[in-house]
Amino acid sequence: MLRNPNGLSIAVVSLLGATAVADVCSLITTSAVRADLTGPLADHPDPEGYEGSLGAVVAWSAQGLLLLATAVLFIVWMFRVRGNAEVWAPDLQRRAKGWMIAGWVVPIVSLWFPRGLIADIWRASRPEPYGPDRRGEFVLINFWWLFFLVSRITTEVGSRSFEDARTVDTLVAATQWILVGDALDLVAAALAILLVRRLTSMQHVKATGMIPAA
Repeated sequence: MLRNPNGLSIAVVSLLGATAVADVCSLITTSAVRADLTGPLADHPDPEGYEGSLGAVVAWSAQGLLLLATAVLFIVWMFRVRGNAEVWAPDLQRRAKGWMIAGWVVPIVSLWFPRGLIADIWRASRPEPYGPDRRGEFVLINFWWLFFLVSRITTEVGSRSFEDARTVDTLVAATQWILVGDALDLVAAALAILLVRRLTSMQHVKATGMIPAA
């Protein structure tokens, strides 16, 4: 039975927008931390234990909480659109539903399973599910997944480096990783918004019999 994903998509897009705002706040506050480390704290004899400004700590904490909330709701939305995809083209869904959750957390396979799950749902949601893939059809999915994956790796490296830093130089290097991760995550959030809106729109027009949007 088909189920309307529009309400869930609005909630997911809202959280993704909040995540983007948190990324911008983190960029600002992390830049301020880096300025402190290259300025007033540059010659600090014992930087071990430095945790950054209060603003940076708040921004980093908000990012973590929003990431968790967005991930949960994104997976719920995936289950909804996957259910509709199984109505239209169940044989195109190559992996069991359990991978909708496990695919994000199981080592190694988490590097490509989520992208494949979305691509399978996309194929079932288009007007001709069994037609050949068009050139460039999965550009949005590919770029979203690339930016998301690299941003997660970069941010993790930056966070661990910041926690383990013992010198000003290593703290500065860690903030550089975090800044790059924030920028990549900002782009990933924007692409995720486009992806959720596009895939939800594809399912809406298919379910209602409307003429597919260009």
